[in-house]
Amino acid sequence: MRIIPPLTALVVTASLYAVVMERDSLLAFARGEDTTDMEAADSAAEAAQTALADAGPDATADGPPQVAVVAVHSTARAIDNAVVLRGQTRALREVNVMAETTSTVISDPLRKGATVDRGDVLCELDPGTRPASLQEARARLAEARAKMPEAEARLEEAHAVLEEARINLTAAQKLSEGGYASETRLASAKAAERTAQAAIASAEGGLESTRAGIESAVAAVAAAEKEMDRLVLHAPFNGILESDTAEVGSLLQPGTLCATVIQLDTIKLVGYVPETAINRVSLGARAGARLATGQQVTGEVSFISRSADETTRTFEVEVTVPNPDLSIRDGQTAEIAIAAEGAKAHQLPQSALTLNNEGQLGVRVVRADRTAGFVPVTLLRDEAAGVWLDGLPEQADVIVVGQDFVTEGVALNPTYREASE
Repeated sequence: MRIIPPLTALVVTASLYAVVMERDSLLAFARGEDTTDMEAADSAAEAAQTALADAGPDATADGPPQVAVVAVHSTARAIDNAVVLRGQTRALREVNVMAETTSTVISDPLRKGATVDRGDVLCELDPGTRPASLQEARARLAEARAKMPEAEARLEEAHAVLEEARINLTAAQKLSEGGYASETRLASAKAAERTAQAAIASAEGGLESTRAGIESAVAAVAAAEKEMDRLVLHAPFNGILESDTAEVGSLLQPGTLCATVIQLDTIKLVGYVPETAINRVSLGARAGARLATGQQVTGEVSFISRSADETTRTFEVEVTVPNPDLSIRDGQTAEIAIAAEGAKAHQLPQSALTLNNEGQLGVRVVRADRTAGFVPVTLLRDEAAGVWLDGLPEQADVIVVGQDFVTEGVALNPTYREASE
């Protein structure tokens, strides 16, 4: 093996290293400069660059590293503190008018959208044999009532017989005591008295039976008349037909729909309030709403649920709104605002909100010593211009850019801008 090629490779490698890696030292050596001072200067520069990199762009030689953030000077302002929720319109009343008996429809149908008044006929059914059944029930009632005088006369007759038997018994007893009547006559008088008493009891029973027959006949007449009333289905209130009434010839059975009637001259706005805001809503409070069509309406709170929905943990609230022209329809989407007690709050960009390590909602603020702090807040309202927050002091410097990159006590280098920017 020849030794010349490896030596040549080592010489070439050393030359390349000297030219590339130690270029500055070679040039300094060629100019006759001191390479020791050059190496010391390079080492100091590298150390300074490392220190600056670790400290950040805003580090200074006189204090701890500072983090650059953007903040605003925020001042609390008075707001009406309304409870805003989304809901929908609902008819004041809606009833499905259904048949209570079996028969066929003989009336012409009314078409949906028609206006009806209370008591108007919606469906009329074929009476069939019901009139005859009513006449029969009335005849039985008359017959039962005719038996009443006879039963009363029998009772009076029984009382008269009893009185006569008692007189005879008294006379027989006195004659028997004087020896003028036999024991047989006395026993016969006593038996006659007992027979008269039994006749009274029988007459009283007959009278009660007659009265029961009358009551039964009266009930039969009432049932027959009720069955006749079920043949005509009326509108329960003033409203609008939401469906056609049953067609002529249709067979209706108990529970079969005749028509649906809704009342819209007064309408309800129904929404659901979260449990955190339910105590701010009270009965009779003024409320306004904007419908999906852009129409704005006003009313007042007429109902607040006492039981929360098991799934959403919200409470149902109803707002009653006049609707005399029927311009508001059932089922429209509405944004409802319910008036509540006024308060002061800060309006800030929604992006200013952050969470602390415990997951609590709040904002980062610039303290007087130019360090970062965290203040928990309560969200009152969310608007296009920003969110309204409660929990901050009257004046606060709130970080709006960079709040997610600082923690409690971190030194800050804040830049302020107008709250409207």
